[in-house]
Amino acid sequence: MNSSILSSTFLLTLLLAVGLFFFIRASVKDRTCEEKFISEQTEESLLTQLQQYFSGRAYQVAAVDAAQNQVTFEGYVQPSWLLAIFLTLLAAVGTLCLALVLAILFPQLASLFLGLLVLAPAAGLFYWQRAGRTEKVSLKVETLTSQENRQQSLITVKAHRDEIAELRRAFALKPWE
Repeated sequence: MNSSILSSTFLLTLLLAVGLFFFIRASVKDRTCEEKFISEQTEESLLTQLQQYFSGRAYQVAAVDAAQNQVTFEGYVQPSWLLAIFLTLLAAVGTLCLALVLAILFPQLASLFLGLLVLAPAAGLFYWQRAGRTEKVSLKVETLTSQENRQQSLITVKAHRDEIAELRRAFALKPWE
């Protein structure tokens, strides 16, 4: 095979391996953000409903700051078996591709390069050890009076972005502008 074809294939495979490495590393990245929402409910009823909602999602009250109307919930987030298996399979395919290209470039070391496949389960193990963690949800509820003298509640939520999206969907909250 032509040397320029082999070297360009090796370069592209190496770039894909680097991308795969960063993809696996990003699977455990913290994605905490803060958003504000408006609700038509009163502050008291909303706080009660939010506490019931988070209790139903296996969160427990960790701290209450009555002066600022802020409640912090904590809950343990389990890692996903499906994602661990998926990352292991991706690592296995990526390692196999890199091993095949290296085996073509250096045929005398082909069996050594194919032995790199034993490293693939490390991706799933890496995810499993780092993804299971205690997540915090911080809620602050304030009363606002609208121009029509209706009372609304301003909710400030600091949590994982998926938890915020689920909360927004469950309570049909409108973003604060």
